[in-house]
Amino acid sequence: MKRFLIFTIKILLLTFFVLVVLDFAYTKVYLRSSNRGKIEYVYSSKASNYDVVILGSSRANNHFVAPMFEDKGLKTFNFGMSGGHLFEASLLLKLMLERKYTIKNVILEADLNLSNEKRDDGVSSYFLPFIHDSEAIRHHFSKEADFKQLYFLPFYRYVVYDSKIGFREIYNVAIDKPTKLLDHLGYYPLGKNPNANMKNDITNLKPLRNKYYEEIKQLCKANNIKLIAIMTPMCTNTKGLDYFEKVQELYPEIHNYEKAVEGDRYFSSCGHMNDMGARKFTSIILNDFF
Repeated sequence: MKRFLIFTIKILLLTFFVLVVLDFAYTKVYLRSSNRGKIEYVYSSKASNYDVVILGSSRANNHFVAPMFEDKGLKTFNFGMSGGHLFEASLLLKLMLERKYTIKNVILEADLNLSNEKRDDGVSSYFLPFIHDSEAIRHHFSKEADFKQLYFLPFYRYVVYDSKIGFREIYNVAIDKPTKLLDHLGYYPLGKNPNANMKNDITNLKPLRNKYYEEIKQLCKANNIKLIAIMTPMCTNTKGLDYFEKVQELYPEIHNYEKAVEGDRYFSSCGHMNDMGARKFTSIILNDFF
């Protein structure tokens, strides 16, 4: 029995040691990554200067044509992340400030994403390789229910989010395989989808006094950044479009551009404009604000 217990303890210690080594190795690889995605791009950069930074979900990523801002002499990058919530948008801004970014204007897509305060597990997982190396990331996750497991258990985060930051991704990072996420200054253009369902129902969505939107406002104020919060267009045949009016009642400072672009020819899906629609919308924003 004694020998069995000793053997078991040795196995447990060996397992723990292997997990620590794997955690260290994976993290080291991520720390040298810069061309896989927007989070690594920000993390690996220092003291960047931008006239315009764009934040939000896919409705920012697909709707604001960053090169059109550059054509006006405004250094710009679209940091919108498909699938992301305001949890991730706020954290990405914190990471930029931690990396000593100087930003004049933040354009924030704030519409459907105001209806929840949850993190998106898929998008937020891309921050986790840096959780021990960044105070901003560590503090932002500290109020999450699984923070202790993510922070203290070696290799846990890589196992739980294997499909996002596990072996396949670490291999792609190691061989410097690029993605298209950083092309077009972060803007991701969509084509016209002839089979798109141009109907949607957002009747059940309710805007919240969202703590992460409040964080972004506070960060911008504290760092002398002009915040331009914008609701972006949806296809006309959407039920519950009074949601956007409710947003403006709750937050009068958010500019309602939901009807700025109309017509199915400008949309790839009901909630996302195609490149033609995005360019029309971006020209309106440039004219109104810049």
